[in-house]
Amino acid sequence: MSTCPCGTPRTYATCCGALIDDGAPAPTAEALMRSRYTAFTLGREAYLLATWHPSQRPASLDLAAENPPPRWLGLQVKQTLLIDETHAIVEFVARYKIGGRAHRLHETSRFERVDGHWLYVDGDIHPTR
Repeated sequence: MSTCPCGTPRTYATCCGALIDDGAPAPTAEALMRSRYTAFTLGREAYLLATWHPSQRPASLDLAAENPPPRWLGLQVKQTLLIDETHAIVEFVARYKIGGRAHRLHETSRFERVDGHWLYVDGDIHPTR
């Protein structure tokens, strides 16, 4: 068994798969962010849209249209900050390659808990060095 794409030592089925495939609510904003990273690696657009706050949610995603598609290499959570019971911030770095060229996405994301479900609101991208 391989580990979950989000970088935890657990398997996909016992980690992000429980959220993406089984519909379990994410217990924390960090768990939601990790599951969204995993959904990007798997091309699971419906999950990404469903976990996006309605105030910021795009009408659609077209991950399959990315040519060449990114090859996701890893995720590092740098910081998680629970602001209050319904708001949190997660800073992360996601590494990926496109056409053999390495890239880093460094983002500080905002999350809101609505009706017991954490949702991605938006984020600030940090400039690359």
